[in-house]
Amino acid sequence: MEKQVYVIGGGAAGLVAAIAAARHNAAVTILEHEKKSGQKILATGNGKCNLGNLDMHADCYHCQDISFVEQVLAQWSPKDTMNFFSHLGIGIKERNGYLYPRSEQAASVRDVLLMEAAYRKVKIKHNCVIESVKQLDGKWNIQTPGWIYKGDSLIIATGSAASNVPGADDSGYALIRELGHNVRQPLPALVPLACKGVNTSKWAGLRINGKVKLLIDGEVCDRQTGELQLTDYGISGIPVFQLSGAAVRALYEGKKAELLVDLFPDMSLSGLEQMMEQRKQDCPYKSEKEQFVGILPDKIIAMLPEGNPLHWLKHIQLTVTDSKSLHYAQVCSGGVDVSQIDGNTMESRLWSRLYFAGEVMDVDGICGGYNLHWAWATGHIAGAHSAQV
Repeated sequence: MEKQVYVIGGGAAGLVAAIAAARHNAAVTILEHEKKSGQKILATGNGKCNLGNLDMHADCYHCQDISFVEQVLAQWSPKDTMNFFSHLGIGIKERNGYLYPRSEQAASVRDVLLMEAAYRKVKIKHNCVIESVKQLDGKWNIQTPGWIYKGDSLIIATGSAASNVPGADDSGYALIRELGHNVRQPLPALVPLACKGVNTSKWAGLRINGKVKLLIDGEVCDRQTGELQLTDYGISGIPVFQLSGAAVRALYEGKKAELLVDLFPDMSLSGLEQMMEQRKQDCPYKSEKEQFVGILPDKIIAMLPEGNPLHWLKHIQLTVTDSKSLHYAQVCSGGVDVSQIDGNTMESRLWSRLYFAGEVMDVDGICGGYNLHWAWATGHIAGAHSAQV
């Protein structure tokens, strides 16, 4: 007799979980509270869908137990992602290790997942609000306003409230807490940061290469280099995104979070001093600030302090005061405590035949396709095991 598997959530992880379970001969139903499935996929990779990354290792993820991440990555590699989507009809395009569909359309990825789900006879119930889930007489009972669905296995792939995509909310956490699972407070990650320390309105709109260090209570805990986006509220850009989850978590825990910004990351302070001395010799008729014309944007030149502008350029000190909301975040940090999940199967350690997939767990990756890789990997693992019990 085929297993009845229910998946709550029809996003990236939920769709792959459903497909994997159906491929293992289960009868699968997705319960999705929006009118369409896979909506968040459409927003990934700026609409191009960064499927994954060839440079895949556990250090690319934030988790309370990194061995949990290692267990998952050992079961699903970038090659598995490429094979999975190639067999669904997606041509794979690689750029500097980043994997994209050859069509460069995220809609292609969503569409082939839905096509495969339909071919595997996966049912999708849209506009389905879940009121409660209970395990009774060996079956999972999923209560909705008009019906109780009963299944052998249940996969929770409800994602998080990160992003402004319809359906992105925290509704899944209440169900999970009712089942006795611990949920680490979900907070924004891969998100712009609000700061004080300089008059940010003066540099708003600039994009400039730089290095940024994150200090938590005075201790450097991470550093990133790349294009920074300077905003009227603070600072953004991929280097800031990579640091943001730790900064937001620190603020939540009552700690001090600071950023040190270096606008000449490829040059030491002494090297910068030598360069400026040569510029003065070449053009002695220029004022101090005019010496920077041609190597700095006008907005930054106007902000240079009197006395020691070179030190300031290498050590712009910002205090993080807040972040943009989850509405502006690409993912969230926090979620289901992974110590309560079997890393080999994604099964709950508290309930038999209950599985988790995707961002709902307390694991978040850096920019570069890592969060979608996590969705594919955990979705496939959860789906395959849910059908075999």
